[in-house]
Amino acid sequence: MDGSRIGIEYLSAGANRQTAAADWSDDGIVAFGADTNVALWRPLESPPKGVASLLSGHENIVKAVRFLPKSEGELAAHLVTGANDQCLKLWSLSDGAASCIQTVHAHTAAVNCIATLHQRGNPSTSPRVFATGAADASVKTWIFDGKEVRLLQTIKTTPKFFPLSIALSTLNDDGEALVMAVAGTRDIIQVFVANSRTSLEFQHQATLSGHEGWIRSLDFTWESGARGSDLLLASASQDKYIRLWRFRQGKELPAAAANAADPSMGAFLPGKSPSNKAHRLRVAENDFSVTFEALLLGHDDWIYSARWYSDASTGTPQLLSASADNTLAVWDADPSSGIWVTTVRLGEISREKGATTATGSTGGFWTGLWSPNGSSVVCLGRTGSWRQWDYSKEQDQWIPHVGISGHTKAVSGITWSKNGDYLLSTSADQTTRLHASWNKGAGQKTWHEMARPQIHGYDLNCVDSLGNSKFVSGADEKLMRVFDEPKAVAKLLARLCDIGNEHVETMPDAANMPVLGLSNKAIEAVDDDLEVQVANPETDRDALDPGSTVRKSALEIDHPPFEDSLSRHTLWPEMEKLYGHGYEISCLAASHDGTLIASACRASSLNHAVIRLFETEKWSEVKPPLTAHSLTTTRLRFSPDDRYLLSVGRDRQWVVFERNGDNRQSYTLLQSNPKGHSRMILDATWAPLTDSLVFATAGRDKQVKIWRRAPADSADGSITCVTTIPETHPVTAIDFLRCDATNETLLLAVGTEIGKLSIYSIDATSLNMSSTLNLPPE
Repeated sequence: MDGSRIGIEYLSAGANRQTAAADWSDDGIVAFGADTNVALWRPLESPPKGVASLLSGHENIVKAVRFLPKSEGELAAHLVTGANDQCLKLWSLSDGAASCIQTVHAHTAAVNCIATLHQRGNPSTSPRVFATGAADASVKTWIFDGKEVRLLQTIKTTPKFFPLSIALSTLNDDGEALVMAVAGTRDIIQVFVANSRTSLEFQHQATLSGHEGWIRSLDFTWESGARGSDLLLASASQDKYIRLWRFRQGKELPAAAANAADPSMGAFLPGKSPSNKAHRLRVAENDFSVTFEALLLGHDDWIYSARWYSDASTGTPQLLSASADNTLAVWDADPSSGIWVTTVRLGEISREKGATTATGSTGGFWTGLWSPNGSSVVCLGRTGSWRQWDYSKEQDQWIPHVGISGHTKAVSGITWSKNGDYLLSTSADQTTRLHASWNKGAGQKTWHEMARPQIHGYDLNCVDSLGNSKFVSGADEKLMRVFDEPKAVAKLLARLCDIGNEHVETMPDAANMPVLGLSNKAIEAVDDDLEVQVANPETDRDALDPGSTVRKSALEIDHPPFEDSLSRHTLWPEMEKLYGHGYEISCLAASHDGTLIASACRASSLNHAVIRLFETEKWSEVKPPLTAHSLTTTRLRFSPDDRYLLSVGRDRQWVVFERNGDNRQSYTLLQSNPKGHSRMILDATWAPLTDSLVFATAGRDKQVKIWRRAPADSADGSITCVTTIPETHPVTAIDFLRCDATNETLLLAVGTEIGKLSIYSIDATSLNMSSTLNLPPE
C-alpha cells in the first residue's frame, strides 16, 4: 500500500443556519460554517464539484466567517472565523492548501459576527482592520499586519445588547477616518467613528432608531464610483423592513432631509413614522451627517441579510436581501425618481408554497451572497443547502444552477446499495439522503445529492439497503420503516447516473407526505396543467401537501435536482412498518440476500436488549428474539454469506449467532465474550473471507481487535483475539474492504472520535498488521 494514493472523491456538508456564517472571496471561494468545520466551495467551477475541502479546528458551531481583503501582490488569501467556542481563528489559503496560522481566545462568549473594512479599491500594504461582535455584549477591533492578528480595542455595548451584525468602512476618500455601525438584539444601530488608522480608537457618536425588531444585518457601500460620493448603510431587521441611511460629508444636509420632503414619508407606511432627524458626526476636524434615506418594503417575514454589490464600471449599487419568506430580492434605485424598487425576486414564489415544515418549504433563507463580479448569487436555506442563480445576458434573467447540499446535524448511518451504485445516509437532522455520481459524459463525473427519500419527524439513527431499490431505516421511534423507490427517481438515476433498474414500470409514480403524518404515501404523478386543490388538514388527516405534489415533468431534467425538487419531489413511498421494540431503534442490519432484517433498540435491561429478526417476504417477526446483551446493542452485522450474525453493545461484549442449517431464518448463539473490550464496543465488521470466521471490533477503550475462530479440526473451536491495534482516541467506526477472497491482504478502515481516518493492511493468513496509511484531514 506504500504506492497507493487516496484522494477525496466527494464531500457533503450542510451549512450552519447563521446569517454571518458565509462569505464569498474575490478568488471565487465561498467559505461557510458546517457544524464545527469551515467548508470551502467554488460555485462557479465547471463542472460543479461541490465542497472542495473542510477546515477543522473549532470545537463548537462556527457562526461567523469572513475573508480579509487582499493587499497588493499578496498571493495567499486570509480567512477569519469565529464560533461558539469563543475562539477566533485566522486561516491562510493558497494553492488549494489551507492552514490555521493563529487562534485567539479574547471573547468570553460565542462570536456572532465579523466585519472587514470596506474601502475604495484594493487595500494598500497597510495593516488591515476588522471587528468582531460576540454574545458577551462586546465589540472588539483588530489589526492584521500580514503575519498575525492584534487586539486594538474592546467596546462594551451601552445599553447592553448582543451584537448580531457589524459594518466597517472608511468615511471619505482619503481612507483615514473610519466609521463602524453595530446592531443586534435591540432595535437601534450604534455608530462609532475613529479619527485615523494610526490611532485607531472608536468613539460612539450617534444612535440610529426606527427599526421595531432585532437588526440582523448591516452593510456599507458608496452611492457611486465618483470621488466624494455619499456612503450608504443598509440595515435589515426582523421587523420585515430594510432601512437605508446616508452618510454625507459637510454640514449641509441632503435635499430630501433638509426639506423633510422624502417621498417615502407618507402616512401609508406601517408602524411608526420614519424619523427624519439628522445625526451629526465630528471626525478629525471634518463634519458628517447621517440621515434616513429610504424604507424598503417587500418582504413578508424576518429579513436575515442585506448585502451590497457595486458595479465596477458604473459604481451603481445593488442590494441583495434574504428573508424568512423564502425569497431573495435584488433592489435598485430607480434612475428617474431615486425610489428603491425590487427588480429581481428569486426563491419559492409560486402559489404552491408547501404547507409543511418537514419538506423544508418554510424556514426561509438565512443569508445571501454576491459573486465577485455580480453575475451570480447564492443563498442558504433552512435545510442547510445552497441554492445558486446565474445571470444570463442573452435571456436577461436569472437561471437556477446546481448548488450543494448536505446534512445539518450528525450523520448517524451510511450504506451502499447492494450493487454499489449509490450511497444512502441518515442523520439527526431527520432526513435520509441518496448520493450518486452524475455522469456528464467526456469522463466528467461529479457526486451530488440525487434524492431525499425520507424527511421525518424523528432523528434517524440507522439505515441499510434491501436490494437495489428498497431500504429500511430506524429512528428515535419504536418501529422501522421500509421504503420503495419511485418511478420518477429511478428514471432520474438511469438518465443522469447510468443506474439501471428492470422493474421501473411496476414502481409507484412518486410519493407525498400527509400534512399531519410521518408516512410517505405512494401517489400518481399529475399532469402539468392540472389544478391542485388545497385541502384542510383539520378535516382530512390524509390531506396531501399541494406544495409537494409531483407533476409528470418535475424530474425530467438533465442535471441533479435543485433543492426545491429534492425536498418535494424525490420522496420514496413507505411500503411497510416493522413493530416489536419497546424503545427507540439503535441499530439494524439487512442480510446480503435481502431476506432478513435484524434490529435492536435502546435498552437498560435484558428484556429490551434483544435482537429481533424480521423476514422480508411477509414482513413478519421471526420469533423468538435473540438474547445475549444486557444493554443497548450498538452494531449488528451479517457475515458475507449470511451464515453468522455479529452484535456488539454498550455492555462491552460481542456475540456471534449462527444460522440453523435447515431453517435459514433461525439463528442460535454460537459464542459470546462478555469482556471483549474494557469499555463499550461501538462498531464491528466481518472480514471478506469465506474459509474462516474473522471479524473486527472497535471500542471506546481506543483499541481495534481482530478475532478468529480456531479451525474446525482443532480441539478448541472457540473465537479468540489474534491482533490488537491501538489508537490514540476512542474508535467509533471500522469496516473491511470487500475484496476477492483470494487476496493476500485485507484492508481495514478505522475512524476515531476526533475524525482521524486510517487504513490498515492486514495479512489475510496471519491477521497481523503490515502497514498503515493515515488519511489527511479534510
